[in-house]
Amino acid sequence: MSRPNCQDFRQLFISDTPLMDMRAPVEFEQGAFPTSINRPLMLDEERQAVGTCYKEHGQEAAIALGHELVNGDIKAERVAQWKAFCEANPNGYLYCFRGGLRSRITQQWLKEAGIDYPFVEGGYKALRRFLIDTIDDVATKPMTLIGGNTGCGKTIMVNELKNGIDLEGAANHRGSSFGRYVTAQRTQINFENVLAIAMLKKQAAGVSHFVYEDEGKIIGSVSVPLAINQAMQQAPIAIVDDPLDVRLERLLDDYVVRMQRDFCAEYGEQDGWERFAQYLERGMFSIRKRLGYQRYEELLLVQQQAVKAMQSNGDVSGHYDWLSLLLEQYYDPMYTYQLGKKADRIVFRGEYADVKAWLAENCA
Repeated sequence: MSRPNCQDFRQLFISDTPLMDMRAPVEFEQGAFPTSINRPLMLDEERQAVGTCYKEHGQEAAIALGHELVNGDIKAERVAQWKAFCEANPNGYLYCFRGGLRSRITQQWLKEAGIDYPFVEGGYKALRRFLIDTIDDVATKPMTLIGGNTGCGKTIMVNELKNGIDLEGAANHRGSSFGRYVTAQRTQINFENVLAIAMLKKQAAGVSHFVYEDEGKIIGSVSVPLAINQAMQQAPIAIVDDPLDVRLERLLDDYVVRMQRDFCAEYGEQDGWERFAQYLERGMFSIRKRLGYQRYEELLLVQQQAVKAMQSNGDVSGHYDWLSLLLEQYYDPMYTYQLGKKADRIVFRGEYADVKAWLAENCA
């Protein structure tokens, strides 16, 4: 029995349903969904040629050109890829941009190959609209923010709370000058898509009051959705006041130990160490004006010496020197200033465990 085409977008995302994206690679790279795989009907050049033909000669001529471009061995190879996806994902769906011609052609060619496979009604455009509307809707729900100085474990706490939404995780960036990961940051569209899906899953689990980390408008190279950012300007804040030594341990693990390990795992030992050192130096360079050039030069030298010691004998203690100075002379004063403008919204303060317990009791 054949399955109908999909109109239940919510269930599709909540269930992490496998999706076959029939759009051209350039379209897929601009934005897609976490469970989608690109198996295009037409490659970029083919799509461009068909689009030009459509504008100049109409749909019928464009369809004829498409069949001419994707024919013979090329067609057979692409159908084989689609068939492999369908057989590996019998509960999945295919989609194109609007759920129109490309979806129907793909579906027809699959039927000719013996597979009846459904597509998403409205395609990528409808799915994307649904996710944008989800973000706007969730922005109207009650929210509480977790604040605190750098190293207070705000992101960790957000992920430990059943109603926490990890904006930095969705962006794949930790939001600070040292916030990048070894893997590339998500595009704006993919950031929003991942964020909206996380929200849908929380709602499906019964969450109605959401907890976020206190963020600015920008996380790395992406912008927090306007509706969320505006709601955050009015939201109550619970502040984590952890001691400096606890915060230093978290930062050492996050920015130094794990990043060095990840760079070497990704690029090999020698290249990984070089890229790790460059990552730390670029982080420092990005805030040189705010540090002041003399202080920047001093901290950079301490940082470079710490990397050398770490590489030669595994000793990471040298990193405490530049991390502690960075907290005391840069991050802490900056956050204290920013928090002063939000003082009227602070509803609780305490160490990590106290704030987590308070949020669990009062913001469920």
